[in-house]
Amino acid sequence: MDRPHEALERPRSMYSLLLAIIYVAFVSLGLPDSLVGSGWPVMHEDLGVPLAYAGIITMLIAGGTIASSLLSERLTRRFGAGLVTAVSVGMTAAALLGFSVSGSFWILCLWAIPYGLGAGAVDAALNNYVALHYAARHMNWLHSFWGVGASISPFVMSYAITSGLGWSGAYRIIGVVQVVLTGLLLASLPLWGKVHPRVPAHDAEPTPAHEPTSRGGHVPLATALRIPGVPLVLLAFFAYCALESTSILWASTYLVTDRGVTPATAAAFASLYLLGITGGRFLAGFVADRIGDRALIRGGFLTVALGVVLIALPLPTPVLALAGLVVAGLGSAPIYPAIIHSTPVNFGRNSSQAVIGIQMAAAYSGSTFMPPLFGVLSGWVGLWIFPLFVGVLAVLGLVMSERLSGLVARRASTSVPSSDAAASRTP
Repeated sequence: MDRPHEALERPRSMYSLLLAIIYVAFVSLGLPDSLVGSGWPVMHEDLGVPLAYAGIITMLIAGGTIASSLLSERLTRRFGAGLVTAVSVGMTAAALLGFSVSGSFWILCLWAIPYGLGAGAVDAALNNYVALHYAARHMNWLHSFWGVGASISPFVMSYAITSGLGWSGAYRIIGVVQVVLTGLLLASLPLWGKVHPRVPAHDAEPTPAHEPTSRGGHVPLATALRIPGVPLVLLAFFAYCALESTSILWASTYLVTDRGVTPATAAAFASLYLLGITGGRFLAGFVADRIGDRALIRGGFLTVALGVVLIALPLPTPVLALAGLVVAGLGSAPIYPAIIHSTPVNFGRNSSQAVIGIQMAAAYSGSTFMPPLFGVLSGWVGLWIFPLFVGVLAVLGLVMSERLSGLVARRASTSVPSSDAAASRTP
């Protein structure tokens, strides 16, 4: 028979082990995200296709990601976050290994479909699981670990190309890592149920008045979109991901063409924007539980706006513009994790997976379509509109998030408080 302290220690050790597995999974989420961009200069020559064909690959991946994000609520409710995560990572692993043996562009396009489907499902499932069961600090640190994974893969691609393995070798290396992680996730499936057991629909907590109810607990897409405040958070999330991806793609070019910065310096500071996001999320984790998600979102958008102002100042020296890019990166850091983490509180635990799935779709739509739109606009009027474009997106995100905060506050003041999502999270 277990001693009392042993019975208490076992759940704590299982909790820590599962959390460690989720951290590894977030690193793995970031690993494939930079491979296409870092390897395409070599890949397109080997495949005999124009440089612009990278857009076809990324659009196919984005399409699969958006589709699986929208389906994630039904899949996760039926099979559980653990199994959906394991199978999705397995799909991504198969797609990466498929990339590594593809000898033609069109075969690459076929493998891009499971590549995107796996990425969207695991992203939505894991983010909702963490939002429901873990404190805000872990959401920030987990997304910081995603940045670590996204930063590693270009180095893997560089190593593979310089060592003679070729771009296919990089996909093979990352694919094998994903296969190992798939095995780890499958082995950990019993742990997911023991640490945070799934609650059958008929045993679930009563649904708050503002949440939709449906047979079997499933929240259809059309129903989720009608939840008060959902359109606001979708616009805020779309705006944030659009400004982040536009900055990553175009900031360096803007600094070179409009501010007279040397290409090497511009590239270095563009990388500092990404490092600012990764490091900022790590630092935000230390204060997230104390100041709350809403303050992180508000402060993040305001800091991005400050960075944009510094970038736009028409001074003869580019020093403030370079500093502004770093400031914008630090401001960007907590926005994504805080929006995700606040979803169960804003829209209810029963609806959170459906809403997060739609949020992921909005995020991928913003990051996929807005950078090309900026490219078209800048071709017409000039790259000088970069700070104006990003600034409008920052203001849109701030206004929509503030309107959502007001809606949630009014709802809380006029209704009997339901069980707070944060109360059920393990510290």
